[in-house]
Amino acid sequence: MTDTAVAGASAETTKRPARTRPAAKPHGQWKVDGTEPLNANETWKQEDNGLNVRERIESVYSKEGFDSIDGTDLHGRFRWWGLYTQRKPGIDGGKTATLEPHELEDKYFMLRVRIDGGALSTEQLRVIGQISVDFARGSADLTDRQNIQLHWIRVEDVPEIWRRLEGIGLSTTEACGDVPRVILGSPVAGIAKDEIIDPTPLIHELAERFIGDPELANLPRKYKTAITGHPSQDVVHEINDFALVGVVHPELGAGYDLWVGGGLSTNPRLAERLGVFVSADVAAEVWLGVTSIFRDYGYRRMRTKARLKFLMNDWGPAKFRQILEDEYLGFKLPDGPAAPKPTSPGDHIGVHEQKDGKFFIGVTPTVGRTSGEALVQLADTLEKHGSYRLRTTPHQKLVILDVAKEQVEPLIAELDTLGLSARPSVFRRGTIACTGIEFCKLAIVETKVTAATAIAELERRLADLVESKQLPSALSLHINGCPNSCARIQTADIGLKGMMLPTPDGDPTPGFQVHLGGGLANNEREEAGLGRTVRGLKVTVEDLPDYVERVVRKFVAVGAEGQTFAEWAHSADEGDLQ
Repeated sequence: MTDTAVAGASAETTKRPARTRPAAKPHGQWKVDGTEPLNANETWKQEDNGLNVRERIESVYSKEGFDSIDGTDLHGRFRWWGLYTQRKPGIDGGKTATLEPHELEDKYFMLRVRIDGGALSTEQLRVIGQISVDFARGSADLTDRQNIQLHWIRVEDVPEIWRRLEGIGLSTTEACGDVPRVILGSPVAGIAKDEIIDPTPLIHELAERFIGDPELANLPRKYKTAITGHPSQDVVHEINDFALVGVVHPELGAGYDLWVGGGLSTNPRLAERLGVFVSADVAAEVWLGVTSIFRDYGYRRMRTKARLKFLMNDWGPAKFRQILEDEYLGFKLPDGPAAPKPTSPGDHIGVHEQKDGKFFIGVTPTVGRTSGEALVQLADTLEKHGSYRLRTTPHQKLVILDVAKEQVEPLIAELDTLGLSARPSVFRRGTIACTGIEFCKLAIVETKVTAATAIAELERRLADLVESKQLPSALSLHINGCPNSCARIQTADIGLKGMMLPTPDGDPTPGFQVHLGGGLANNEREEAGLGRTVRGLKVTVEDLPDYVERVVRKFVAVGAEGQTFAEWAHSADEGDLQ
């Protein structure tokens, strides 16, 4: 036998056995793996439904104070009733990731008032404003989920706040937690002249039937719904778990196009169409079916994989549709058309005629920041001018309804004195910001003041571009205090993700990672797309106005005729984006 043969035989006899892959760990899907909890979070959710904590808040905690609150209730079940502990003042962003929750939190709460569809009467607005004055140190923020958030809330005052809210038809039920969150709805539902279908009855039905239902109060994680019948597609449907967008079927008439599985945070994913047509008479059952799929098949073992977008990513739209129809609906949904590109902006800023001949006025505060006193004054002002209804929006704005033609200009003038502009600058109109380090335990960077300062600076610095009509008619600037993207940074022309940045002297300073060229479907783009990140492109809070001015001027100087900022940002050389 040759040496080569001997070596081959030796190798053959000593060959290692084939490796076997370890069995895949279960995802914690109830319909696949059973309901045995696979982590501590799922354990306490099964031990006591989050909705049950209300009784303890009313009978024990509100009477015995903050220190009497059970830890699991405090950091878990309180969310089912819209309550989070807020950040203790004076803790800088560099400590956010290193301190425990009890070290970060104050003995006060953020309270989220749930406003499904954004619909408010002036009476409701006045009550929220007075609650803010009486119990929240005058704080009030309009969120990009159509809620109003209050701060500095004591647990002792929560029962009285609930009594006042529920007395006017509002609540904080499931405003947070692993539940169906607030239902986004078109701010012009039922009033717009060009509306395809009015989603108001559907939103009411979903809220009345399912919000507070214990059977849907233990989902793998939060679950976001958005419904619009307006052609502007004004509810950011591509980043919601469940969304319906108004369409006209060539044979079946007006109804909805169904989107599933959107969400941002640190793993952004845009929702996908299932390709079905949903008529108004089955829409509630379709919502229940999709929500139940999330409850039964959603991934529960790892919190980081527990959103519906991860299930959709693995299943795909075809399988998701099949499971929905076969296991949950018991009937097939007809194929349906996609909605065409929007022809008008979805923030509804400015003056627009309603279908009844009256007018609605879209106004913007500065990045959603207002006050309890201002909300009370707004209610009084609207009633003085004959308006008794308004809407919050998914863009931290307000839409005033039912204004007679002769009252439009006088009302706009008074709204300006309240800090609400119907004719805002491009930057005031397009800028939103999350809560930030002022109140949020997850935040690294201050956001609201940073955003307001940037707006004022950019209005001053770029006045020449406004005068020469070279500034883009729309430009979105979204500022987030951490990576979680509550302010939708990946879907903005300029999105800013809060982080600590190194400095030459070694002391970290607050700043942002920059995302450029993102956006959702609107009158300037047919499809949603995520922003571009450029390696190393970061900016300090102090230098933010300088950077935005520089990149906008570069776009104006070198952008092609008719090109949007987002289109340019995706095609530009990295050097032009610095």
